[in-house]
Amino acid sequence: MSNEEADNHLTYTYGRRSSESSDTEKDKKGVHTFTLKSGESEKDTNGEKAKPDDLGPPLPQRTLYSLFFGPRTKIPNDAIATQYSVYDDPNVREAYYPIDTYENIHRFDPFFRWSWGEEKWLVRKMDLFIMLWTCIMFFALELDRANIKQALSDTLLGDLGMTTNDYNNGMIVFYCSFLLAELPSQLISKRVGPDRWIPTQITLWSIVTIFQFFLKNKASFYVTRALLGILEGGFIPDVVLYLSYYYTGSELNLRFSFFWISNSLADIFAAFSAVGILKLGGHHGYAGWRYLFLIQGIITLCIGVLSYGMMPSGPTATASWFRGKKGWFSERQEKIIVNRALRNDPSKGTMHNRQALTPKLFWKALCDYHLWPLYAIGICFNIPYLPPNSYLTLSLKSLGFSTVKTNLLVLPSIFLTIINLLGITFFSELIGEKSIVCMGPQFYVLPLLIALYVLPGSTSKWVLYVLSTLIVGTPYAHALQVGWNSQNSNSVRTRTVSASLYNVSVQIGSIVSSMIYRADDAPRYRRGNRDLIGITCLNVVIYLFTKFFYVYINKKRDKVWNDMTEEEKKYYVENTTDEGNKRLDFRFVH
Repeated sequence: MSNEEADNHLTYTYGRRSSESSDTEKDKKGVHTFTLKSGESEKDTNGEKAKPDDLGPPLPQRTLYSLFFGPRTKIPNDAIATQYSVYDDPNVREAYYPIDTYENIHRFDPFFRWSWGEEKWLVRKMDLFIMLWTCIMFFALELDRANIKQALSDTLLGDLGMTTNDYNNGMIVFYCSFLLAELPSQLISKRVGPDRWIPTQITLWSIVTIFQFFLKNKASFYVTRALLGILEGGFIPDVVLYLSYYYTGSELNLRFSFFWISNSLADIFAAFSAVGILKLGGHHGYAGWRYLFLIQGIITLCIGVLSYGMMPSGPTATASWFRGKKGWFSERQEKIIVNRALRNDPSKGTMHNRQALTPKLFWKALCDYHLWPLYAIGICFNIPYLPPNSYLTLSLKSLGFSTVKTNLLVLPSIFLTIINLLGITFFSELIGEKSIVCMGPQFYVLPLLIALYVLPGSTSKWVLYVLSTLIVGTPYAHALQVGWNSQNSNSVRTRTVSASLYNVSVQIGSIVSSMIYRADDAPRYRRGNRDLIGITCLNVVIYLFTKFFYVYINKKRDKVWNDMTEEEKKYYVENTTDEGNKRLDFRFVH
Protein backbone atom coordinates (compact mmCIF):
# COMPACT_ATOMS: atom_id res chain seq x y z
CA MET A 1 0.00 0.00 0.00
CA SER A 2 1.31 3.45 -0.94
CA ASN A 3 1.67 6.28 1.53
CA GLU A 4 -1.07 8.18 -0.30
CA GLU A 5 -3.45 5.24 0.09
CA ALA A 6 -2.49 4.80 3.72
CA ASP A 7 -3.23 8.43 4.47
CA ASN A 8 -6.62 8.02 2.83
CA HIS A 9 -7.76 5.39 5.33
CA LEU A 10 -9.20 5.49 8.80
CA THR A 11 -8.46 2.68 11.20
CA TYR A 12 -10.48 1.02 13.91
CA THR A 13 -9.42 -1.25 16.73
CA TYR A 14 -12.19 -3.44 18.10
CA GLY A 15 -12.56 -2.72 21.80
CA ARG A 16 -10.11 0.20 21.80
CA ARG A 17 -9.64 3.72 20.53
CA SER A 18 -7.12 3.96 17.74
CA SER A 19 -5.53 6.74 15.74
CA GLU A 20 -5.02 6.98 11.98
CA SER A 21 -2.11 4.86 10.93
CA SER A 22 -0.29 3.28 8.05
CA ASP A 23 0.10 -0.46 7.57
CA THR A 24 3.48 -0.31 9.26
CA GLU A 25 1.95 1.24 12.35
CA LYS A 26 -0.85 -1.31 12.28
CA ASP A 27 1.64 -4.15 12.33
CA LYS A 28 3.57 -2.51 15.13
CA LYS A 29 0.43 -2.14 17.25
CA GLY A 30 -0.69 -5.64 16.32
CA VAL A 31 -4.38 -4.84 16.62
CA HIS A 32 -7.60 -5.44 14.70
CA THR A 33 -7.88 -2.80 12.00
CA PHE A 34 -10.71 -2.14 9.56
CA THR A 35 -10.28 0.35 6.72
CA LEU A 36 -12.69 2.78 5.15
CA LYS A 37 -11.69 5.11 2.35
CA SER A 38 -12.43 8.71 3.19
CA GLY A 39 -14.17 9.16 -0.16
CA GLU A 40 -16.91 6.67 0.70
CA SER A 41 -20.10 7.85 2.33
CA GLU A 42 -23.57 6.80 3.32
CA LYS A 43 -26.79 8.65 3.94
CA ASP A 44 -28.07 9.09 7.47
CA THR A 45 -31.71 8.93 8.48
CA ASN A 46 -32.24 12.61 7.60
CA GLY A 47 -31.03 12.11 4.04
CA GLU A 48 -27.75 13.93 4.70
CA LYS A 49 -24.35 12.55 3.82
CA ALA A 50 -22.48 10.88 6.68
CA LYS A 51 -18.79 10.73 5.84
CA PRO A 52 -15.73 9.50 7.70
CA ASP A 53 -14.63 13.14 7.69
CA ASP A 54 -17.66 13.85 9.88
CA LEU A 55 -16.19 11.69 12.63
CA GLY A 56 -14.27 13.09 15.55
CA PRO A 57 -10.48 12.69 15.54
CA PRO A 58 -9.33 9.64 17.52
CA LEU A 59 -8.28 10.36 21.09
CA PRO A 60 -4.59 9.78 21.79
CA GLN A 61 -3.62 6.71 23.75
CA ARG A 62 -2.84 7.50 27.38
CA THR A 63 0.42 6.25 28.83
CA LEU A 64 2.62 7.08 31.80
CA TYR A 65 4.94 8.98 29.43
CA SER A 66 2.13 11.05 27.92
CA LEU A 67 0.85 11.85 31.39
CA PHE A 68 4.02 13.80 32.23
CA PHE A 69 5.51 14.68 28.85
CA GLY A 70 2.70 14.42 26.31
CA PRO A 71 1.04 17.42 24.64
CA ARG A 72 -1.98 19.02 26.27
CA THR A 73 -4.79 19.45 23.74
CA LYS A 74 -8.15 21.00 24.45
CA ILE A 75 -11.06 19.71 22.37
CA PRO A 76 -13.72 22.35 21.52
CA ASN A 77 -17.24 21.56 22.72
CA ASP A 78 -18.64 21.94 19.20
CA ALA A 79 -16.20 19.37 17.74
CA ILE A 80 -17.65 16.03 16.63
CA ALA A 81 -17.35 13.43 19.38
CA THR A 82 -18.52 10.40 17.36
CA GLN A 83 -15.56 8.01 17.17
CA TYR A 84 -14.82 5.66 14.29
CA SER A 85 -16.22 2.19 14.81
CA VAL A 86 -17.19 -0.95 12.92
CA TYR A 87 -20.45 0.79 11.98
CA ASP A 88 -18.46 3.10 9.70
CA ASP A 89 -17.08 0.24 7.62
CA PRO A 90 -19.67 -0.68 4.96
CA ASN A 91 -17.98 -4.05 4.45
CA VAL A 92 -18.70 -5.34 7.97
CA ARG A 93 -21.24 -2.88 9.36
CA GLU A 94 -24.28 -5.15 9.22
CA ALA A 95 -22.49 -7.97 11.02
CA TYR A 96 -22.45 -5.80 14.15
CA TYR A 97 -26.04 -4.47 13.98
CA PRO A 98 -28.12 -5.03 17.14
CA ILE A 99 -30.66 -7.84 17.12
CA ASP A 100 -34.25 -6.94 16.24
CA THR A 101 -35.41 -7.47 19.84
CA TYR A 102 -32.79 -5.15 21.33
CA GLU A 103 -34.79 -2.78 23.54
CA ASN A 104 -33.12 0.37 22.16
CA ILE A 105 -33.19 -0.63 18.47
CA HIS A 106 -35.43 2.34 17.61
CA ARG A 107 -32.64 4.72 18.64
CA PHE A 108 -29.81 2.92 16.85
CA ASP A 109 -28.39 4.87 13.90
CA PRO A 110 -24.89 4.08 12.57
CA PHE A 111 -24.75 7.48 10.81
CA PHE A 112 -25.70 9.54 13.85
CA ARG A 113 -23.22 12.25 14.96
CA TRP A 114 -22.98 14.38 18.08
CA SER A 115 -20.60 16.93 19.62
CA TRP A 116 -18.30 16.79 22.63
CA GLY A 117 -20.35 19.48 24.32
CA GLU A 118 -23.49 17.34 24.01
CA GLU A 119 -21.67 14.24 25.24
CA LYS A 120 -20.08 15.94 28.25
CA TRP A 121 -23.39 17.47 29.32
CA LEU A 122 -25.21 14.17 28.83
CA VAL A 123 -22.67 12.19 30.85
CA ARG A 124 -23.05 14.68 33.71
CA LYS A 125 -26.82 14.30 33.43
CA MET A 126 -26.50 10.50 33.59
CA ASP A 127 -24.26 10.88 36.62
CA LEU A 128 -26.95 12.95 38.31
CA PHE A 129 -29.96 10.78 37.50
CA ILE A 130 -28.46 7.29 37.15
CA MET A 131 -25.13 7.12 38.97
CA LEU A 132 -26.10 9.18 42.02
CA TRP A 133 -29.06 6.99 42.88
CA THR A 134 -27.01 3.87 42.23
CA CYS A 135 -24.55 5.14 44.84
CA ILE A 136 -27.42 5.76 47.25
CA MET A 137 -28.56 2.17 46.78
CA PHE A 138 -25.03 0.92 47.44
CA PHE A 139 -25.05 3.12 50.54
CA ALA A 140 -28.08 1.12 51.68
CA LEU A 141 -26.28 -2.17 51.05
CA GLU A 142 -23.21 -1.21 53.04
CA LEU A 143 -25.23 0.28 55.89
CA ASP A 144 -27.17 -2.94 56.42
CA ARG A 145 -24.25 -5.32 56.04
CA ALA A 146 -21.59 -3.32 57.91
CA ASN A 147 -23.51 -2.03 60.93
CA ILE A 148 -22.54 -5.29 62.60
CA LYS A 149 -19.13 -3.68 63.26
CA GLN A 150 -20.76 -0.87 65.25
CA ALA A 151 -22.92 -3.39 67.09
CA LEU A 152 -19.73 -5.23 68.07
CA SER A 153 -18.45 -2.11 69.82
CA ASP A 154 -21.53 -2.33 72.05
CA THR A 155 -22.74 -5.37 74.01
CA LEU A 156 -23.89 -7.57 71.10
CA LEU A 157 -21.62 -10.54 71.80
CA GLY A 158 -22.33 -10.61 75.53
CA ASP A 159 -26.09 -10.16 75.15
CA LEU A 160 -26.30 -13.06 72.70
CA GLY A 161 -23.89 -15.26 74.68
CA MET A 162 -21.35 -15.35 71.84
CA THR A 163 -17.55 -15.37 71.51
CA THR A 164 -15.43 -13.88 68.73
CA ASN A 165 -15.25 -17.35 67.16
CA ASP A 166 -19.07 -17.43 67.09
CA TYR A 167 -18.97 -14.05 65.39
CA ASN A 168 -16.50 -15.45 62.83
CA ASN A 169 -18.83 -18.37 62.18
CA GLY A 170 -21.72 -15.96 61.68
CA MET A 171 -19.72 -14.01 59.13
CA ILE A 172 -18.84 -17.25 57.34
CA VAL A 173 -22.56 -18.05 57.19
CA PHE A 174 -23.17 -14.58 55.74
CA TYR A 175 -20.43 -14.84 53.13
CA CYS A 176 -21.45 -18.36 52.09
CA SER A 177 -25.08 -17.28 51.69
CA PHE A 178 -23.93 -14.18 49.81
CA LEU A 179 -21.78 -16.36 47.55
CA LEU A 180 -24.51 -18.90 46.81
CA ALA A 181 -26.99 -16.15 45.96
CA GLU A 182 -24.73 -14.37 43.46
CA LEU A 183 -25.50 -16.34 40.29
CA PRO A 184 -29.20 -17.00 40.99
CA SER A 185 -29.68 -13.31 41.73
CA GLN A 186 -27.95 -12.32 38.50
CA LEU A 187 -30.05 -14.75 36.47
CA ILE A 188 -33.25 -13.40 38.05
CA SER A 189 -32.11 -9.85 37.37
CA LYS A 190 -31.38 -10.69 33.72
CA ARG A 191 -34.86 -12.19 33.35
CA VAL A 192 -37.03 -9.61 35.14
CA GLY A 193 -34.70 -6.61 34.78
CA PRO A 194 -32.40 -4.92 37.32
CA ASP A 195 -34.90 -2.06 37.63
CA ARG A 196 -37.36 -4.46 39.26
CA TRP A 197 -35.08 -6.88 41.06
CA ILE A 198 -32.66 -4.46 42.76
CA PRO A 199 -35.38 -2.43 44.59
CA THR A 200 -36.93 -5.75 45.70
CA GLN A 201 -33.60 -6.86 47.13
CA ILE A 202 -33.12 -3.64 49.09
CA THR A 203 -36.66 -3.74 50.48
CA LEU A 204 -36.38 -7.36 51.63
CA TRP A 205 -32.95 -7.10 53.25
CA SER A 206 -34.02 -3.90 55.04
CA ILE A 207 -36.91 -5.81 56.62
CA VAL A 208 -34.48 -8.49 57.85
CA THR A 209 -32.20 -5.77 59.25
CA ILE A 210 -35.10 -4.25 61.17
CA PHE A 211 -36.02 -7.63 62.65
CA GLN A 212 -32.49 -7.98 64.04
CA PHE A 213 -33.90 -5.82 66.84
CA PHE A 214 -35.39 -9.04 68.21
CA LEU A 215 -32.24 -11.21 68.18
CA LYS A 216 -32.21 -13.58 71.16
CA ASN A 217 -29.24 -15.93 70.83
CA LYS A 218 -26.52 -17.31 68.60
CA ALA A 219 -28.96 -19.30 66.47
CA SER A 220 -31.06 -16.24 65.61
CA PHE A 221 -27.85 -14.36 64.78
CA TYR A 222 -26.86 -17.08 62.31
CA VAL A 223 -30.34 -17.10 60.71
CA THR A 224 -30.36 -13.34 60.08
CA ARG A 225 -26.80 -13.46 58.75
CA ALA A 226 -27.89 -16.15 56.27
CA LEU A 227 -30.98 -14.21 55.19
CA LEU A 228 -29.00 -11.00 54.71
CA GLY A 229 -26.43 -12.88 52.62
CA ILE A 230 -29.10 -14.44 50.41
CA LEU A 231 -30.90 -11.14 49.82
CA GLU A 232 -27.80 -8.98 49.37
CA GLY A 233 -25.95 -11.47 47.17
CA GLY A 234 -25.96 -10.47 43.52
CA PHE A 235 -26.63 -6.78 44.17
CA ILE A 236 -23.22 -5.61 42.97
CA PRO A 237 -23.12 -7.59 39.68
CA ASP A 238 -26.76 -6.59 39.09
CA VAL A 239 -25.72 -2.94 39.34
CA VAL A 240 -22.69 -3.54 37.09
CA LEU A 241 -24.98 -4.93 34.40
CA TYR A 242 -27.44 -2.05 34.86
CA LEU A 243 -24.80 0.67 34.53
CA SER A 244 -23.41 -0.92 31.37
CA TYR A 245 -26.66 0.10 29.63
CA TYR A 246 -25.65 3.76 30.00
CA TYR A 247 -21.86 4.07 30.15
CA THR A 248 -18.90 3.00 28.04
CA GLY A 249 -16.31 0.59 29.41
CA SER A 250 -13.71 3.23 30.28
CA GLU A 251 -16.30 5.45 31.94
CA LEU A 252 -17.40 2.62 34.20
CA ASN A 253 -13.97 2.30 35.79
CA LEU A 254 -14.13 5.80 37.28
CA ARG A 255 -17.79 5.48 38.19
CA PHE A 256 -17.17 2.24 40.04
CA SER A 257 -14.73 4.17 42.21
CA PHE A 258 -17.52 6.59 43.15
CA PHE A 259 -19.72 3.56 43.65
CA TRP A 260 -17.35 2.25 46.30
CA ILE A 261 -16.89 5.70 47.78
CA SER A 262 -20.58 5.56 48.68
CA ASN A 263 -19.63 2.35 50.45
CA SER A 264 -17.13 4.32 52.56
CA LEU A 265 -19.63 7.13 53.11
CA ALA A 266 -22.04 4.53 54.51
CA ASP A 267 -19.30 3.45 56.93
CA ILE A 268 -18.79 7.08 57.99
CA PHE A 269 -22.52 7.56 58.48
CA ALA A 270 -22.74 4.29 60.39
CA ALA A 271 -19.89 5.31 62.70
CA PHE A 272 -21.28 8.80 63.38
CA SER A 273 -24.87 7.60 63.82
CA ALA A 274 -23.73 4.74 66.05
CA VAL A 275 -22.23 7.25 68.50
CA GLY A 276 -25.71 8.69 69.06
CA ILE A 277 -27.89 5.62 68.53
CA LEU A 278 -25.93 3.39 70.90
CA LYS A 279 -26.61 5.92 73.66
CA LEU A 280 -30.24 4.83 73.45
CA GLY A 281 -29.15 1.66 75.21
CA GLY A 282 -31.29 1.07 78.31
CA HIS A 283 -34.39 2.82 76.99
CA HIS A 284 -37.37 0.50 77.54
CA GLY A 285 -34.85 -2.15 78.59
CA TYR A 286 -33.30 -2.64 75.12
CA ALA A 287 -29.58 -2.50 74.29
CA GLY A 288 -28.22 0.23 72.00
CA TRP A 289 -27.24 -2.21 69.24
CA ARG A 290 -30.90 -3.21 68.86
CA TYR A 291 -31.90 0.39 68.14
CA LEU A 292 -28.96 0.57 65.71
CA PHE A 293 -30.38 -2.23 63.56
CA LEU A 294 -33.92 -0.85 63.84
CA ILE A 295 -33.20 2.75 62.85
CA GLN A 296 -30.71 2.01 60.08
CA GLY A 297 -33.00 -0.69 58.67
CA ILE A 298 -35.85 1.83 58.40
CA ILE A 299 -33.54 4.24 56.54
CA THR A 300 -32.58 1.64 53.94
CA LEU A 301 -36.19 0.46 53.63
CA CYS A 302 -37.14 3.96 52.48
CA ILE A 303 -34.33 3.83 49.90
CA GLY A 304 -35.59 0.46 48.64
CA VAL A 305 -39.17 1.67 48.16
CA LEU A 306 -38.01 4.84 46.35
CA SER A 307 -35.78 2.75 44.07
CA TYR A 308 -38.83 1.31 42.32
CA GLY A 309 -39.47 4.78 40.93
CA MET A 310 -35.87 5.93 40.51
CA MET A 311 -34.66 3.05 38.31
CA PRO A 312 -35.79 3.13 34.65
CA SER A 313 -35.36 -0.11 32.71
CA GLY A 314 -33.02 1.57 30.20
CA PRO A 315 -32.02 4.88 28.60
CA THR A 316 -35.04 4.93 26.27
CA ALA A 317 -37.61 4.10 28.96
CA THR A 318 -37.25 6.87 31.55
CA ALA A 319 -40.76 8.30 31.16
CA SER A 320 -43.17 7.32 33.97
CA TRP A 321 -45.60 8.85 36.46
CA PHE A 322 -42.75 9.05 38.98
CA ARG A 323 -39.99 10.34 36.67
CA GLY A 324 -42.21 12.58 34.54
CA LYS A 325 -44.19 12.02 31.35
CA LYS A 326 -41.31 13.25 29.18
CA GLY A 327 -38.68 11.23 31.01
CA TRP A 328 -35.14 12.30 31.80
CA PHE A 329 -33.69 12.32 28.29
CA SER A 330 -34.76 13.84 24.98
CA GLU A 331 -34.90 11.72 21.84
CA ARG A 332 -31.53 13.08 20.70
CA GLN A 333 -29.97 12.34 24.10
CA GLU A 334 -31.34 8.81 23.99
CA LYS A 335 -29.73 8.35 20.56
CA ILE A 336 -26.40 9.60 21.91
CA ILE A 337 -26.51 7.20 24.89
CA VAL A 338 -27.45 4.20 22.76
CA ASN A 339 -25.09 4.81 19.85
CA ARG A 340 -22.03 5.74 21.91
CA ALA A 341 -22.52 2.60 24.02
CA LEU A 342 -22.84 0.36 20.95
CA ARG A 343 -19.89 2.00 19.19
CA ASN A 344 -17.78 1.32 22.25
CA ASP A 345 -19.04 -2.26 22.59
CA PRO A 346 -21.26 -3.68 19.78
CA SER A 347 -21.93 -6.79 21.90
CA LYS A 348 -24.35 -4.76 24.04
CA GLY A 349 -26.87 -5.02 21.21
CA THR A 350 -26.86 -8.84 21.14
CA MET A 351 -29.43 -9.39 23.92
CA HIS A 352 -32.61 -7.78 25.22
CA ASN A 353 -32.23 -6.42 28.75
CA ARG A 354 -34.94 -8.80 29.97
CA GLN A 355 -33.76 -11.80 27.97
CA ALA A 356 -33.03 -14.75 30.23
CA LEU A 357 -29.84 -16.80 29.94
CA THR A 358 -30.32 -20.36 28.73
CA PRO A 359 -28.44 -23.19 30.50
CA LYS A 360 -26.21 -23.50 27.42
CA LEU A 361 -25.29 -19.80 27.44
CA PHE A 362 -24.72 -19.94 31.18
CA TRP A 363 -22.39 -22.94 30.86
CA LYS A 364 -20.40 -21.29 28.05
CA ALA A 365 -19.87 -18.19 30.18
CA LEU A 366 -18.92 -20.32 33.18
CA CYS A 367 -16.25 -22.13 31.13
CA ASP A 368 -14.67 -18.93 29.81
CA TYR A 369 -11.15 -19.62 31.08
CA HIS A 370 -9.87 -16.29 29.79
CA LEU A 371 -11.48 -14.65 32.82
CA TRP A 372 -10.27 -17.17 35.38
CA PRO A 373 -7.13 -15.15 36.27
CA LEU A 374 -9.42 -12.29 37.30
CA TYR A 375 -11.41 -14.66 39.49
CA ALA A 376 -8.16 -15.78 41.14
CA ILE A 377 -7.36 -12.14 41.83
CA GLY A 378 -10.85 -11.69 43.29
CA ILE A 379 -10.27 -14.49 45.79
CA CYS A 380 -6.96 -13.24 47.14
CA PHE A 381 -6.49 -9.51 46.58
CA ASN A 382 -8.31 -8.14 49.64
CA ILE A 383 -7.55 -10.88 52.18
CA PRO A 384 -4.47 -8.98 53.54
CA TYR A 385 -6.59 -6.11 54.86
CA LEU A 386 -10.02 -7.70 55.47
CA PRO A 387 -9.29 -9.21 58.93
CA PRO A 388 -7.81 -5.95 60.29
CA ASN A 389 -10.85 -4.14 58.87
CA SER A 390 -13.43 -6.55 60.35
CA TYR A 391 -11.70 -6.55 63.73
CA LEU A 392 -10.87 -2.85 63.92
CA THR A 393 -13.61 -1.99 66.44
CA LEU A 394 -12.84 -5.06 68.57
CA SER A 395 -9.11 -4.30 68.43
CA LEU A 396 -9.70 -0.73 69.53
CA LYS A 397 -11.89 -1.91 72.41
CA SER A 398 -9.14 -4.35 73.48
CA LEU A 399 -6.67 -1.45 73.50
CA GLY A 400 -8.80 0.27 76.14
CA PHE A 401 -10.85 2.76 74.08
CA SER A 402 -14.47 3.42 75.01
CA THR A 403 -17.40 2.60 72.72
CA VAL A 404 -17.76 6.24 71.64
CA LYS A 405 -14.04 6.71 70.99
CA THR A 406 -13.85 3.39 69.16
CA ASN A 407 -16.50 4.44 66.63
CA LEU A 408 -14.90 7.86 66.16
CA LEU A 409 -11.41 6.41 65.74
CA VAL A 410 -12.67 4.28 62.84
CA LEU A 411 -13.35 7.42 60.76
CA PRO A 412 -9.74 8.28 59.71
CA SER A 413 -9.33 4.86 58.07
CA ILE A 414 -12.53 5.43 56.08
CA PHE A 415 -11.39 8.86 54.86
CA LEU A 416 -8.04 7.35 53.90
CA THR A 417 -9.83 4.61 51.96
CA ILE A 418 -11.75 7.22 49.95
CA ILE A 419 -8.60 9.18 49.09
CA ASN A 420 -6.65 6.08 48.10
CA LEU A 421 -9.56 4.67 46.08
CA LEU A 422 -9.88 7.85 44.02
CA GLY A 423 -6.11 8.07 43.61
CA ILE A 424 -5.61 4.53 42.32
CA THR A 425 -8.60 4.78 39.94
CA PHE A 426 -7.58 8.12 38.42
CA PHE A 427 -3.98 6.94 38.05
CA SER A 428 -5.07 3.75 36.28
CA GLU A 429 -7.23 5.71 33.84
CA LEU A 430 -4.49 8.27 33.20
CA ILE A 431 -1.86 5.71 32.23
CA GLY A 432 -4.18 3.06 30.76
CA GLU A 433 -2.83 0.25 32.95
CA LYS A 434 -4.71 -2.31 35.04
CA SER A 435 -2.53 -5.19 36.25
CA ILE A 436 0.40 -3.22 37.66
CA VAL A 437 -1.76 -0.49 39.21
CA CYS A 438 -4.06 -3.03 40.87
CA MET A 439 -0.98 -4.84 42.20
CA GLY A 440 0.24 -1.62 43.87
CA PRO A 441 -1.89 -1.98 47.05
CA GLN A 442 -0.11 -5.24 47.84
CA PHE A 443 3.21 -3.39 48.07
CA TYR A 444 1.48 -0.71 50.16
CA VAL A 445 0.12 -3.13 52.76
CA LEU A 446 3.07 -5.56 52.93
CA PRO A 447 5.44 -3.44 55.09
CA LEU A 448 2.52 -2.46 57.35
CA LEU A 449 1.66 -6.10 58.01
CA ILE A 450 5.31 -6.90 58.66
CA ALA A 451 5.46 -4.05 61.20
CA LEU A 452 2.27 -5.23 62.89
CA TYR A 453 3.77 -8.72 63.12
CA VAL A 454 7.22 -7.85 64.50
CA LEU A 455 6.38 -5.04 66.94
CA PRO A 456 6.72 -6.14 70.60
CA GLY A 457 3.77 -6.45 72.99
CA SER A 458 4.84 -3.29 74.82
CA THR A 459 4.18 -1.13 71.75
CA SER A 460 2.07 1.97 72.39
CA LYS A 461 -1.61 1.51 71.62
CA TRP A 462 -1.48 4.65 69.46
CA VAL A 463 1.26 3.14 67.29
CA LEU A 464 -0.87 0.02 66.85
CA TYR A 465 -3.88 2.21 66.07
CA VAL A 466 -1.99 4.12 63.35
CA LEU A 467 -0.78 0.85 61.79
CA SER A 468 -4.29 -0.61 61.82
CA THR A 469 -5.71 2.58 60.31
CA LEU A 470 -3.17 2.57 57.49
CA ILE A 471 -3.86 -1.11 56.75
CA VAL A 472 -7.63 -0.63 56.66
CA GLY A 473 -7.09 2.41 54.40
CA THR A 474 -5.19 0.35 51.80
CA PRO A 475 -6.00 1.51 48.22
CA TYR A 476 -9.01 -0.55 47.18
CA ALA A 477 -8.52 -2.05 43.72
CA HIS A 478 -11.93 -3.75 43.70
CA ALA A 479 -13.65 -0.96 41.74
CA LEU A 480 -10.99 -1.12 39.01
CA GLN A 481 -11.16 -4.89 38.85
CA VAL A 482 -14.94 -4.95 38.48
CA GLY A 483 -14.59 -2.69 35.43
CA TRP A 484 -11.63 -4.73 34.19
CA ASN A 485 -13.69 -7.92 34.36
CA SER A 486 -16.58 -6.23 32.54
CA GLN A 487 -14.33 -4.95 29.74
CA ASN A 488 -12.73 -8.36 29.19
CA SER A 489 -16.12 -10.12 29.03
CA ASN A 490 -17.07 -8.46 25.70
CA SER A 491 -20.62 -9.83 25.59
CA VAL A 492 -23.81 -9.34 27.57
CA ARG A 493 -24.01 -13.08 28.22
CA THR A 494 -20.50 -13.37 29.58
CA ARG A 495 -20.71 -10.05 31.41
CA THR A 496 -23.89 -11.19 33.18
CA VAL A 497 -22.26 -14.37 34.49
CA SER A 498 -18.70 -13.12 34.93
CA ALA A 499 -19.81 -10.20 37.11
CA SER A 500 -21.37 -12.73 39.47
CA LEU A 501 -18.44 -15.15 39.29
CA TYR A 502 -15.99 -12.38 40.05
CA ASN A 503 -18.06 -11.32 43.04
CA VAL A 504 -18.34 -14.97 44.10
CA SER A 505 -14.56 -15.16 44.08
CA VAL A 506 -14.40 -12.04 46.26
CA GLN A 507 -16.81 -13.65 48.74
CA ILE A 508 -14.65 -16.78 48.81
CA GLY A 509 -11.77 -14.53 49.79
CA SER A 510 -13.97 -13.00 52.49
CA ILE A 511 -14.73 -16.47 53.86
CA VAL A 512 -11.02 -17.30 53.97
CA SER A 513 -10.28 -13.99 55.70
CA SER A 514 -12.86 -14.78 58.39
CA MET A 515 -10.81 -17.80 59.44
CA ILE A 516 -7.47 -16.01 59.88
CA TYR A 517 -7.96 -14.09 63.14
CA ARG A 518 -8.90 -16.62 65.84
CA ALA A 519 -9.72 -16.17 69.53
CA ASP A 520 -6.62 -18.08 70.73
CA ASP A 521 -4.44 -15.63 68.76
CA ALA A 522 -5.93 -12.48 70.33
CA PRO A 523 -5.32 -9.63 70.90
CA ARG A 524 -2.30 -9.12 68.58
CA TYR A 525 -3.13 -11.95 66.16
CA ARG A 526 0.53 -12.60 65.33
CA ARG A 527 -0.14 -15.94 63.69
CA GLY A 528 -2.89 -14.38 61.60
CA ASN A 529 -0.67 -11.47 60.53
CA ARG A 530 2.04 -13.89 59.49
CA ASP A 531 -0.48 -15.66 57.26
CA LEU A 532 -1.55 -12.32 55.78
CA ILE A 533 2.07 -11.54 54.85
CA GLY A 534 2.33 -14.81 52.94
CA ILE A 535 -0.95 -14.19 51.09
CA THR A 536 0.20 -10.70 50.12
CA CYS A 537 3.31 -12.15 48.47
CA LEU A 538 1.13 -14.69 46.66
CA ASN A 539 -1.05 -11.85 45.34
CA VAL A 540 1.94 -10.22 43.63
CA VAL A 541 2.59 -13.48 41.76
CA ILE A 542 -1.07 -13.74 40.67
CA TYR A 543 -1.14 -10.17 39.32
CA LEU A 544 2.08 -10.72 37.36
CA PHE A 545 0.75 -13.98 35.92
CA THR A 546 -2.46 -12.23 34.83
CA LYS A 547 -0.47 -9.48 33.11
CA PHE A 548 1.70 -11.93 31.16
CA PHE A 549 -1.30 -14.17 30.37
CA TYR A 550 -3.26 -11.40 28.65
CA VAL A 551 -0.18 -10.02 26.90
CA TYR A 552 0.55 -13.52 25.55
CA ILE A 553 -3.04 -14.06 24.32
CA ASN A 554 -3.11 -10.64 22.62
CA LYS A 555 0.20 -11.24 20.84
CA LYS A 556 -0.93 -14.68 19.72
CA ARG A 557 -4.10 -13.21 18.21
CA ASP A 558 -2.13 -10.36 16.64
CA LYS A 559 -0.01 -12.84 14.73
CA VAL A 560 -3.02 -14.78 13.43
CA TRP A 561 -4.94 -11.64 12.50
CA ASN A 562 -2.06 -9.83 10.82
CA ASP A 563 -1.34 -12.90 8.66
CA MET A 564 -4.87 -12.74 7.24
CA THR A 565 -5.71 -10.84 4.07
CA GLU A 566 -8.37 -8.11 4.07
CA GLU A 567 -10.78 -10.52 2.35
CA GLU A 568 -10.13 -13.17 5.02
CA LYS A 569 -10.72 -10.63 7.77
CA LYS A 570 -14.00 -9.56 6.18
CA TYR A 571 -15.12 -13.18 5.80
CA TYR A 572 -14.21 -13.87 9.44
CA VAL A 573 -16.19 -10.91 10.74
CA GLU A 574 -19.28 -11.88 8.76
CA ASN A 575 -19.21 -15.64 9.35
CA THR A 576 -17.32 -16.42 12.54
CA THR A 577 -18.97 -18.46 15.25
CA ASP A 578 -16.53 -17.07 17.81
CA GLU A 579 -18.34 -15.01 20.43
CA GLY A 580 -17.41 -12.36 23.00
CA ASN A 581 -13.79 -12.39 24.06
CA LYS A 582 -13.10 -15.48 21.90
CA ARG A 583 -13.13 -13.36 18.73
CA LEU A 584 -9.82 -12.91 16.96
CA ASP A 585 -10.52 -9.18 16.66
CA PHE A 586 -10.83 -8.68 20.43
CA ARG A 587 -7.89 -7.67 22.63
CA PHE A 588 -7.89 -8.13 26.39
CA VAL A 589 -7.34 -5.18 28.67
CA HIS A 590 -4.40 -5.70 31.02
